[in-house]
Amino acid sequence: MPKIIFLPHPELCPEGTAVEAKAGETVLDVALKNGIGIEHACEKSCACTTCHVLIREGFDSLDESSECEDDMLDKAWGLEPDSRLGCQAHIKDEDLVVEIPKYTINMVSENH
Repeated sequence: MPKIIFLPHPELCPEGTAVEAKAGETVLDVALKNGIGIEHACEKSCACTTCHVLIREGFDSLDESSECEDDMLDKAWGLEPDSRLGCQAHIKDEDLVVEIPKYTINMVSENH
């Protein structure tokens, strides 16, 4: 079973954590299931960038991003080559190291 290491984030995961994931789950769903409240204003429909994450290790194990995801990522704060939308990044059999950016373009938290 693959695991995801979430690097420390000052508000969402101050100590960082490692959690188990199932192949096929998204990074966002695993985070939410484990109490890491990553924003997801569009309810996981690839229509915003609030679940933007940085895949620091294991990026190549993910499926390629879709054109829709790439278009949305162009609007993300702090875009990097290893950026993905958490709602679109489906886990395979490799472990991942994920960094949650400090900021999103969302001015108000949705508090899901």
